[in-house]
Amino acid sequence: MLFFNSPNPAPNPRRVRIFAAEKGIALPMRDLSIPAREHKSEEFLAINPRGQIPALQLDDGTVIAESVAICRYLEALHPQPPLFGTGALEQARVEMWSRRAEQVLGTPVSAVWVHTHPFTARLPSRNAEWGEANRPRVDDAMRFFDVSLEGREFLAADHFTIADILLLTTIDFAGFIGIPIPDDLPSLRAWHARVSARPSAAA
Repeated sequence: MLFFNSPNPAPNPRRVRIFAAEKGIALPMRDLSIPAREHKSEEFLAINPRGQIPALQLDDGTVIAESVAICRYLEALHPQPPLFGTGALEQARVEMWSRRAEQVLGTPVSAVWVHTHPFTARLPSRNAEWGEANRPRVDDAMRFFDVSLEGREFLAADHFTIADILLLTTIDFAGFIGIPIPDDLPSLRAWHARVSARPSAAA
């Protein structure tokens, strides 16, 4: 298999790299430069018509796109440690918190990125007013996760899961675009320090 990757700060391929590192999986990788628009080349569009990274091409040519879908495939091949949870309740909680990480925080972070950041200035249909209007939503989301993490080591279970990966990569990308964790959110900041100290976070 071949993993089409893009280096930091791109959050979505980083999700898969962290996930694979937690599993001890060595993924053969090919880096594509987003600034150079290599993900929009004819060669890569033949692999992923959406022109988005990451993508995982299997040995038979099958392509899996979308970061969480790739992680689910890797989980099925390598079930230990169980990063999507075990048992009905834990798996449901992991799914719940994963969706919250992506929707409650990820959606406004994406809006700020797309509509206000200098790196995305050439994108069509930018709406700076909409992007700026999402900054308070990012702050509200971080405060929601701060309250949710009070007295908890991890986000969704008593062990590290994909939900922690999704929140970590989103928080770090928010920091990259100029929205760091506020100083007055001790639970979120302590959680972030713990998960950032895991060796996989450097993947």
